[in-house]
Amino acid sequence: MQAIWTKVLKPGEKWSGAIGRGKYVHFKAQGDGANVSVLLYNLLDKTERYNMPDTLKAQFTAHLTQGNILMSDNGRAMASFVQDSLGWHDSICGLTTREMTDEKWGKTTYQEQRNDYHRAGMENVAMELVRNGLSMRDLVPCVNLFSKVFIKEDGSMNFESGWCKEGATVTLRTEMDCIWILSNTPNPLDDSPEWPSVPVEVSVYDAPATDLIDECVQHRDENFRAFQNTWDYYNLLGM
Repeated sequence: MQAIWTKVLKPGEKWSGAIGRGKYVHFKAQGDGANVSVLLYNLLDKTERYNMPDTLKAQFTAHLTQGNILMSDNGRAMASFVQDSLGWHDSICGLTTREMTDEKWGKTTYQEQRNDYHRAGMENVAMELVRNGLSMRDLVPCVNLFSKVFIKEDGSMNFESGWCKEGATVTLRTEMDCIWILSNTPNPLDDSPEWPSVPVEVSVYDAPATDLIDECVQHRDENFRAFQNTWDYYNLLGM
């Protein structure tokens, strides 16, 4: 397939933009230890956005992989995991803050390090929210692609070092017209002694229409209902 858009997210870089439904959004790690934080908002109604609690409880999981979908707070399917070379992506750890980044990897500033300073996920997302007519009041939990965080019996969250290797890929299919906000910043639990700096390539391709026998549609009854809600939404809009 021919990509209709490709961008390499440099370490610390952020990006936001509209991606219409019926597209593949393909992520490829260009080094070990990648992490890309993802937020989704309905392009036509920005009050609707990705909902982490509903996504996880409806699919009986605490992590995301092929077959899973990202649900909105209106119970609609926003995007689907249609390909995954890793089998586990973090759904619970959120974004790094400035304080956390300075404490873990040393204080840096733009004035001193210029573009080599260590970006924080929260700062990146805050700027992209504003660019899209939103604010920090609209911030919701993100998805951290390429990171594995698991829960032990004592309830502690644990980051698996070395989980993502160079060349790892994951592909999401868009089920709704959405604003995507991406931040190539570390997972908050990353225990690397050096600030992780891994470029990630993002490519968008045209995707075939989702049908009733699709793996993500059939994954659970709750998934099927979420797809029905999305299809009804667009049918009633005449789209």
